[in-house]
Amino acid sequence: MAKRSKRRVPTLEELSTPSRWRLQHGGFSEPVRDADPETGTPVQHRRAVDSIAAMLCHGTITPEMHEAGARFRTQFRAAALDGMRTTQLLRIPGASADTMTERQVSARQRVLSAMDALGGLHSPGGSAVWHVLGLECSIREWGSQQGWQGRPIAPAQAQGMFTAALAVLAMHYGLVPRPRLAA
Repeated sequence: MAKRSKRRVPTLEELSTPSRWRLQHGGFSEPVRDADPETGTPVQHRRAVDSIAAMLCHGTITPEMHEAGARFRTQFRAAALDGMRTTQLLRIPGASADTMTERQVSARQRVLSAMDALGGLHSPGGSAVWHVLGLECSIREWGSQQGWQGRPIAPAQAQGMFTAALAVLAMHYGLVPRPRLAA
C-alpha cells in the first residue's frame, strides 16, 4: 500500500505588509496612520529606506543636507513633475484635466529656483538631484544609466556629485550659512 500524500494548501500572503521579496531589498519604517490631506480618508504609510536616509545614517551627509534633500523631494512631489498621471474618479462634464492648482504652480517655481541654484537640469548636480530625489532613482542607477550628458558615471563619482549637489541645496534653502569671502 502506498502512502497518500497530504495536499498542501498554499498559505495566503498578508497584503497589509510588504512582501518577502520586497523586504529582501531593504527595510521599511513602522506603519504610520495618518489622514489624507485632500480627502481626510485614513491611510497607512510605510516608507522604504531612501538614499538620503542611508547616507545620513552612514555619515556621508550632514543633517542639513538631508533636510535640503527632503525639502526638494516634497516640493517635487507637490509640483507633480514625476510624470505619473492618475485618472479622476469623479468626472465633471466639460471640465479639463489640464489645470494646475496654485499649490502645484508655487511648488514648480520653488523647484525651478532650486534647479537654478544647482546650475540647471543639464548640470551634474541638477541632473543628480532631479533623478535621485525627484524621480527617486538610486544613485548607482542614475550614474550608470542617466549619467551626465549621456555618459555613464562610476558609482563613487556619482555619489560625490550628488553629495555636492545636496550641499548646494542646503545653502540655497538657508540651512547652512554662506561662507564669507576673504577681502
